[in-house]
Amino acid sequence: MSSLSTTELELAELLIGALNLEGRDAAATDPEAPLFGDHERGWGLDSIDALEIALAIQQRYGVELRSEDEATKRAFASVRGLAAHVASLRKG
Repeated sequence: MSSLSTTELELAELLIGALNLEGRDAAATDPEAPLFGDHERGWGLDSIDALEIALAIQQRYGVELRSEDEATKRAFASVRGLAAHVASLRKG
């Protein structure tokens, strides 16, 4: 497991709060762990969670994640990918 950047930690905390994932420690998050699916080290999220994540990110960072955008689809693979994508959208 690699360490989290400040942005990745902030995003992990946002996801945990938005999805009410009690018992999950943002600081212990593997930034490359899969967000979706039944992976042993993953988050195990589903499509409803993706909608909640997109809304939380829009409210927090003021960027819109478009589901039809291939870059957005790839970004939702992990906290690291999502953090990088959000940062790129914020730069603009």
